[in-house]
Amino acid sequence: MRAAVIGIGSNSVRLLVADCQEEEESCSTVLRDRRGTRLFAGLENGVLDRQRMEDTCAAVREMVLRAHALGAAQVHAFATSAARDAENGHVLREMLRERTGIELHICTGEEEARLSYAGAARPGLCGLIDIGGGSTEWIIGRDGVVLAAVSLQMGAVRLQRAADIACAQDLRAATAHAEAVLSLGLAALAVAPRPPLWIGVGGTFTALGAMDMRPQTADWPLAEGRALCEERVRHWAGTLAGMSAEARRALPGLHPERADIIVHGAAILLACFRLLGFGAITVSEHGNLDGYLRARLSSL
Repeated sequence: MRAAVIGIGSNSVRLLVADCQEEEESCSTVLRDRRGTRLFAGLENGVLDRQRMEDTCAAVREMVLRAHALGAAQVHAFATSAARDAENGHVLREMLRERTGIELHICTGEEEARLSYAGAARPGLCGLIDIGGGSTEWIIGRDGVVLAAVSLQMGAVRLQRAADIACAQDLRAATAHAEAVLSLGLAALAVAPRPPLWIGVGGTFTALGAMDMRPQTADWPLAEGRALCEERVRHWAGTLAGMSAEARRALPGLHPERADIIVHGAAILLACFRLLGFGAITVSEHGNLDGYLRARLSSL
């Protein structure tokens, strides 16, 4: 069965089209795509801006048509931090229903964490960090079973709105701010053993991993399986902090749409290294989209 899932995040709308094997609960990728809509930037005083919702609906409609053109029999859609934080998230749901016929599921923070783990976790005991635009999820699990999970109100777009980063001093201040928010999640992980392996999910990881490999193009899948050590992340964070957004857009491996928030994502990752006490993390291009399709398969 060929199916598709669309994830409406705080920074972008992403599409995964995959061939799914119901018996094995596995999916093989046919297409991944994304559109930067920065939905979280339109969240003011708990209300989503109409134009950001319009842009998001247009991106989803385009992806629904593309998925059907590729033969997807089913197209699902879910939303994360920006939509769940909004008082008018139901308006976005109604707009999507009217314009695409798709029913939108707005995930709780815990659901988002579990979907990311289901999509990217390795066998055995492992931890997973998903840095999004509006939130960061920490999960520890063993062989597909979640042992501890928490979703925190700290993401790359959220941090950008709270702190400008134009120099090393700004970077230190932003990292400290991220650390203060993320530290609220430590108690939730205390019930689980410390994992020997951490997996990183989201655009911050794929971008830093791709940049660190110095490719000729922003080919994100190049970063799959790349190990990012704290020293290299600190190097990139310091380098990016001293660059203009225009200069960042010219960096090989960095998608231009992420140029203004990549240093904020790096600051959050530095805070994760310090708080969770590990020195390296493995990049994965998989995540909650993959987890959502697997969850749908297991429910059939």
